[in-house]
Amino acid sequence: MLPYWVLFAIFALGSLEYRRRHLIGSGSTPFLWIGGVFIALMVGLRYEVGGDWGNYERIYESFRYADLAESITKSDPGYAILNWMGQQLGYEIWFVNLICAIVFAWGLVRFAKRQPNPWLAILVGVPYLIVVVAMGYTRQAVALGLILAGLAIVDRTSVVRFAVYVLLAVIFHKSAIVVLPLVAMAATRNRLITLGLFVVLAAMLFYLFVAGSIDTMMVNYVEAAYSSSGAAVRILMNIPPALLFLLFQNRFALGQQQKVLWRNFSIAAFGCLALFLYLESSTVVDRLALYLIPLQLFVWSRLPEAFPDRRRANEQIVLVAILYSAVVQFTWLNYATHSFAWVPYRFYPVAGGA
Repeated sequence: MLPYWVLFAIFALGSLEYRRRHLIGSGSTPFLWIGGVFIALMVGLRYEVGGDWGNYERIYESFRYADLAESITKSDPGYAILNWMGQQLGYEIWFVNLICAIVFAWGLVRFAKRQPNPWLAILVGVPYLIVVVAMGYTRQAVALGLILAGLAIVDRTSVVRFAVYVLLAVIFHKSAIVVLPLVAMAATRNRLITLGLFVVLAAMLFYLFVAGSIDTMMVNYVEAAYSSSGAAVRILMNIPPALLFLLFQNRFALGQQQKVLWRNFSIAAFGCLALFLYLESSTVVDRLALYLIPLQLFVWSRLPEAFPDRRRANEQIVLVAILYSAVVQFTWLNYATHSFAWVPYRFYPVAGGA
């Protein structure tokens, strides 16, 4: 378990020291990117870590004798091409994992840099977003990285540009399409035109990437009534930040577009909870809720500024966020049903654990 706590400690210390470093003008962006490189290496070069490790190895092996045209039909196009390239180059699965981890870490750091305390934003994501999702769901992780990168610019440019990031995310995992309406409805200029464009784009993406596999998804997720272990906890993790934002959104000093965007994410979090209580299959809602995790990073990292102490960031809230994240990580590593697939952590290609 030690490597996970080393990762946690790096960003916990960064969270505490960020304000002091920022005030004395030393800056932290280079160090933040170094932290991002550490995340990419730890996620990308993991060995036999993650609940679906065996499945991903079988997928990778299936590309050994496939040509490019056949490969694209085997999985989501972006992920399929990476697997095909790895086999062509003679590498093992670490090649695919590392490329996906680099994209994920890049998007995460890019998003974090837009927050008042970027180290805290990443820290909040360590226990679940990084350890569980990035090390367990490779395709969803790279899709989330691209969405995070898009969310980092959505307040500075047209939301239509965000659609490019979603398009890239969808070619790695088709479920990423669920983010489109949340962002489309946040448009503050030419809202009807923007919404119309997003509807057309969503329809095109659905037809190109989702429609062909909808029957399989229905069988796997709904008819089989699969239930993700711990889905309730993961869905509930989105509720506190969603509630805090809905109650105190005016304290977050956001522009109108940003405010509407995160309001949409917050409402969606409660929608996932309602669907979880209604549907037989928790896996469907669990997978959709993954794309709401950015809400946790956004709200928890901004709370110290939203509730300042004598016009300064509230350091007590930073400590609370760190403690909360530590409890989440400790509980998951020690008591989660499938944590045995993550413990001990192994670094490729070392078969022994740390």
